[in-house]
Amino acid sequence: MEINSQTELYCLIGNPVNKSLSPTIHNYLFNKEEENAVYMAFNIEKEDLKSVVNSFKAINVKGFNVTIPYKIDIINFVDELSYESELIGAVNTVKIDNGKLIGYNTDGLGFLKAFKEKSISLKGKNVLILGAGGAAQSISLTVVNEGVKSLTILNRTISKSRELIEKIKNKFPKIETNYGGLNEKYVDLKKIDVLINCTSVGMYPEVDKMPIEINGFNKNIIVYDIIYKPLETKLIKSAKEKGMITIGGLDMLIYQALLSDEIWLDRKLEIEKMKNEIKKRILSENIEVI
Repeated sequence: MEINSQTELYCLIGNPVNKSLSPTIHNYLFNKEEENAVYMAFNIEKEDLKSVVNSFKAINVKGFNVTIPYKIDIINFVDELSYESELIGAVNTVKIDNGKLIGYNTDGLGFLKAFKEKSISLKGKNVLILGAGGAAQSISLTVVNEGVKSLTILNRTISKSRELIEKIKNKFPKIETNYGGLNEKYVDLKKIDVLINCTSVGMYPEVDKMPIEINGFNKNIIVYDIIYKPLETKLIKSAKEKGMITIGGLDMLIYQALLSDEIWLDRKLEIEKMKNEIKKRILSENIEVI
């Protein structure tokens, strides 16, 4: 692409961002869509967050993504929140419209896209989530909003899984819930329909680890691991060996990015097609996935 005086700027802020895939994804889309736009990543210190946001408004940045550790802090600087960002309590996408900052969250919707691609509905399902951090928070609230029958959250620190369950019960008082430590004694694994790993267990370089043993689950379970380095975790490999339906984290990563582009460009895109093209490029060119 040719950068000129009319080129619009979009970006990512967080800390660290030096190995983010976001520039690869967004710039690929801008090029395919023939958008006169460029996407860059900026490593930001917490004390500079307010001044950075004000600078974006001053130089007419059109939109930006927010990643760890600022998805909650950024709420203090936006003028309006979408339904999803208000529900989840975090923002990963900001659109700047005539100086007005509107916060969105595409993490949960990106997560759901991978299910919908496989024509899988979460309605009435018994869901088990491992982990209680930021990713677990957005995903748990998203799946409950889809009408699951029950939700169990297991986390190494039990108090955190309890806090997240309390937050969910606050918003969805009728949902069946359970919580505990990373130990299957807290739940009847045979009744679980969907297992979602939101922990870092199994992430590079500790690729030989699993957050939970797969043997106790029903063979018809759906196993979703949001880790994308490695592309296939030991959990996913073990589930595949038993013939279970599996979903890896790279699809979610690409989907949430493309949903941000839809917000910024204010139009629907061929998201499924574009996701497959970007994923193919990442895999074929051995782009470092971290």
